[in-house]
Amino acid sequence: MKLDILAFGAHPDDVELGCGGTIAKEIALGKKVGIIDLTRGELGTRGSAEIRDQEANAAAKILGVAVRENLNMRDGFFVNDESHQLKIIQMIRKYKPEIVICNAIDDRHIDHGKGSKLVSDACFLSGLLKVETSIDGENQAAWRPKLVYHYIQWKNIEPDFVVDITGYTDKKTEAIMAYGSQFYNPNTNEPVTPIATKNFLDSIHYRAQDLGRLIGTDYAEGFTVERSVAVNSLGDLM
Repeated sequence: MKLDILAFGAHPDDVELGCGGTIAKEIALGKKVGIIDLTRGELGTRGSAEIRDQEANAAAKILGVAVRENLNMRDGFFVNDESHQLKIIQMIRKYKPEIVICNAIDDRHIDHGKGSKLVSDACFLSGLLKVETSIDGENQAAWRPKLVYHYIQWKNIEPDFVVDITGYTDKKTEAIMAYGSQFYNPNTNEPVTPIATKNFLDSIHYRAQDLGRLIGTDYAEGFTVERSVAVNSLGDLM
C-alpha cells in the first residue's frame, strides 16, 4: 500500500497530540495517511502497554488512518543505530510516503528528540540503493520521502510553518481522549503526571488557538522543517 503521508511517533499518542488535526484534515482531503509508533509506551506511569495498544487502535479508527503499526522498540532506551534505522527504513520502503512527519527535534521527553533524529536519518538512508532491506523474504526498493516535517510537542518551539486545522479540532480532541489512561480524569486514582493535568489538556486547545491567531484562522498546528520552505509563487502563502 502506498501512502501519501506517514507519521511517526516515539510513543502512542505523540502523533495525535502533535499533528492529529493536520492528519484528520489531510484524510478529509483524500490523502492516505499511516501512523508508525516506535514503542508501546510501556514506561508510562499510568496504564500499561496493553491498554495503550487498545487506545492507539481506537484513536486510529477515529482519525481514519489507513494503517497503524508498532515497531516494539524499547521505550526510553531505543537508540539511533543501524538496527533501529533499518526498522524505520523497512516501513518507509513498505509504504513509500511522499511526506514523513515525526517527533519534535528537541523536547522534554528524551525519546522525542531521539525519535526525531532516528526517523530523519532513516529517511535519508532509505533512498540509498546499497542499503538493503526486505520484508517477508522480498527485497525492497529504495525510497526517499520528498519532505520531512517535525511536529511541536511539549516545548513551545517556533514553527517554520503552520497548518490551518479549523474544523478538525474536535476530531483531534476525540483521538487524544481515546487515550483515557493517559490524560486528565478527575475520577481516577492513578498518579498525576505532567500530561494528566487539566492544564495540559487545556493547553492543547489554546496552543492551537494561538497558532491559528498568527495566521488569521481559529486553530492551527505548527511544524518545523529541515530545509527551506519552498512555494511556487507568492500567492501560495495564506
